[in-house]
Amino acid sequence: MAKAFSIVSWNVEHFKLDPNRVDRITGFLAKQNPDVLALYEVESKEIFASVTSRFPGYTFQITEGAQSQEILVGVRASLSAFLTQKLEFKSGTTSMRPGLLATLTVAGKSYCVLFLHLASSNEPRGFGLRDDMATRAIKFRKTLDAAAGGKANYLFLGDLNTMGLDYPYQRDIDPLTELKRWDVRASRYYGMRRLAKSYDASWSNGSGSTIADSNLDHVYAADHLKFKLFPRADGAKAEVDVRGWTSQPTAAAKDKWIKDYSDHSLLYLEIQRV
Repeated sequence: MAKAFSIVSWNVEHFKLDPNRVDRITGFLAKQNPDVLALYEVESKEIFASVTSRFPGYTFQITEGAQSQEILVGVRASLSAFLTQKLEFKSGTTSMRPGLLATLTVAGKSYCVLFLHLASSNEPRGFGLRDDMATRAIKFRKTLDAAAGGKANYLFLGDLNTMGLDYPYQRDIDPLTELKRWDVRASRYYGMRRLAKSYDASWSNGSGSTIADSNLDHVYAADHLKFKLFPRADGAKAEVDVRGWTSQPTAAAKDKWIKDYSDHSLLYLEIQRV
């Protein structure tokens, strides 16, 4: 199958206007050569000018609102694309990020890609907000199917912050159970699946942290969509390549990468033409 386009999705922790860090981040992004790129936790409007000037062959849009962290999405200018801010994914909370929907047309076929940065917390309020936002993203498949008059070429992805629920009286929900709840809902009712990654964990607080490396960044896609395959360390195949601290050879190198770039590795994927 021929490639439709490639995507990079990356939470660049507290991305502010630090010229040296901007150079490192944009240099690493350029090496991926993505057709579509999404950055999360953009905290300064100056970042928009800094990133766009380094990617002159792309068209960009950034979310706007009362939230302190924005989503910045760029699409290669050779692609036909329409970008829309989706306020319904704020779940009625002014401080939450809206979603950003990119609708791309390749060889006469439309592909809808929803970028999300969901609520971060293992407390009840954060867990509830995150579950509501994920449910809205899953159900959005039906809306797009209706608009397409058939199976929409839809996927949603980003920092989905699956960190479970910390609740008293042994009522905790671990992150894997939270993910399984979404997986069942997506598969059983909406014809979607979570894509396998080359590494399960995508977030790390470094070797000196008491918090284990965590599985926070994900991609969900319509069942009929196909993707380029990447190898996993266990010999299996993955549809999403996790790139960053995950590939560093030593704990010291991993810690340096996190300090220089971000606590999140980036996600890279290639969608095949339908």
